[in-house]
Amino acid sequence: MKRENSAESFSFSSETEPIDDTLREKCGIFGIYGTGDTAAHTLFYGLFALQHRGQEGSGMCVSDGEELHSHKGIGLVSQIYNEEHMQKLVGSIGIGHNRYSTSRGGQALLEDVQPFVSKTMRSSLAHNGNLPSVEALRTFLKSKNIETAGANDSRLMHLAIEAYLDEGFTLPDAVEKAFPLFTGAFSVLVMDKEAIVAVRDSFGMRPFSMGMIGDDTYIFASETCAIDTVGGKALRDVNPGEMIVVKAGKMQSKQVANPTPKFDIFELVYFARPDSVLLGETVYRVRSNFGRELAKETKIEADIVIPVPETAIPSAVSFSRASGIPLEMALTKNRYIHRTFIQPDQRTRELGVKLKLNALREIIDGKRVIVMDDSIVRGTTSREIVKLLFASGATEVHFLVASPPVRFPDFYGIDTPKQEDLIASRMSVADVATFLGVTSLHYLSVDGMVRATGVSRDLLSLSAFTGEYPIPLLEREKEVNHNVFIGE
Repeated sequence: MKRENSAESFSFSSETEPIDDTLREKCGIFGIYGTGDTAAHTLFYGLFALQHRGQEGSGMCVSDGEELHSHKGIGLVSQIYNEEHMQKLVGSIGIGHNRYSTSRGGQALLEDVQPFVSKTMRSSLAHNGNLPSVEALRTFLKSKNIETAGANDSRLMHLAIEAYLDEGFTLPDAVEKAFPLFTGAFSVLVMDKEAIVAVRDSFGMRPFSMGMIGDDTYIFASETCAIDTVGGKALRDVNPGEMIVVKAGKMQSKQVANPTPKFDIFELVYFARPDSVLLGETVYRVRSNFGRELAKETKIEADIVIPVPETAIPSAVSFSRASGIPLEMALTKNRYIHRTFIQPDQRTRELGVKLKLNALREIIDGKRVIVMDDSIVRGTTSREIVKLLFASGATEVHFLVASPPVRFPDFYGIDTPKQEDLIASRMSVADVATFLGVTSLHYLSVDGMVRATGVSRDLLSLSAFTGEYPIPLLEREKEVNHNVFIGE
């Protein structure tokens, strides 16, 4: 039996923290069921298009109809795969995963990179999302005498499916049987040597789309931008609570749970690529609407509007148009900065923002500046940006945020700091403004954010802003303090 092929693991410092304080999506997934033997090439380009959803590890598993073959590594997609790997990854069915490490002290470990492949090389799983509670899974697996020590939520999901496969169930039936044990947010791809199964939690918390290349190749992706990249046509979302099975060249759909849609609005605020379509609208259009709503809510006299690249650009463009204040791209981003694993000293910590952004003094000097960002998390990066603008000659700096204050941690697949590290959970808006050193600070209201989506509020998860968690947190509820500054 062939063993899993793996890229070399690199040794990184577990003490290192990111040089910025942005939120991060935990992962992205991509799957293909086609013809021929080049699924791995399509997976590569699909994962490349989803690089923004995870930058610390990537893997893929393919089937040639007889065996599963896999490869994974630490780093970016372009660093992990080469043509030699592609030649070994022969098959027409495959799933892939990009991962952002959120555990083990920030250390990226090869053993945690997905897709997971069973020891028997019988099945493979890739998961985007997070289960705040795994008690149901652990109880089930314990009843089957299956060891769970050290296994994260994704691996526990795979072990549960494997347990049902051991009992003689087909892959689709095993997934359906295990589904009630998955108490959280999940968009999942599972495959064996003959079939691929896509399943999404009943809340549809994380994005998940399906499409086709031609009339005989099915593809699944966290975002439609990846479907576009590989020359496919996006057809529709995998619906909340739906299981889609592709086998023997045919697709079948089954609703395995009643849908109760609660899409995570932070995908629209920050994570998704602007060219992706979510909830029937391009992310770019929704972010433009954020800026338009903010212009209705905020009246400021200023000379220029400056977006913090990249996510805030659509909001700043529409704010500029609506307010009549000229837009200037006066913050330049270094496009080649990724998370560093080099232990920084105090001086290089302070240089973190300057490594990423540089200000154009000739545009800023003597101006009353509005700077717009998509969100404020810890506030440390925002404060450095404000210092940079004043040092470049700004006479006033008004900070506008194209989302409400982030006051609550996420438990559904976004890597957020602990609640006490979220600046808006422990400070009023006025105190945050003082901390940032700004002339004024203005957030988009929750109502304005919801209006910008064009979607009914009851179809959205606003947990990071309101503390209302649609999926029960169970044993992790104790990690949330609801006594914060809501309703200012």
